[in-house]
Amino acid sequence: QVQLAESGGGWVQPGGSLRLSCTASGFPSNFKTIGWFRQAPGRQREKVVCVSTFDDSTYYAESVKGRFTASRDRVKNSIHLQMNSLKPEDTAAYYCVSDCHHPDEGTWGQGTQVTVSS
Repeated sequence: QVQLAESGGGWVQPGGSLRLSCTASGFPSNFKTIGWFRQAPGRQREKVVCVSTFDDSTYYAESVKGRFTASRDRVKNSIHLQMNSLKPEDTAAYYCVSDCHHPDEGTWGQGTQVTVSS
């Protein structure tokens, strides 16, 4: 059974940086995509980043373009999210998800909280 485990969340001041990591255990070869979603109280769930496992092509939400960078480590079955120039509106629980296009059918990690405030 595939499991996803996130790490790296925390508190940071506006303008700061954090790096999230997601490691998959029992990583199936049929993962077509893997990515990050976020959920903030009172706001819609948002797809932040989606990476194709075929060619590493990457989708970024407009709200994070130019600030967030995803990278994938095929050997370690992991995906990382470098978040720079963080804003208070980036505050959310961030989840690693195995199927970006059909997230409700995918595997979700337990989530990691990111809080951006002064």
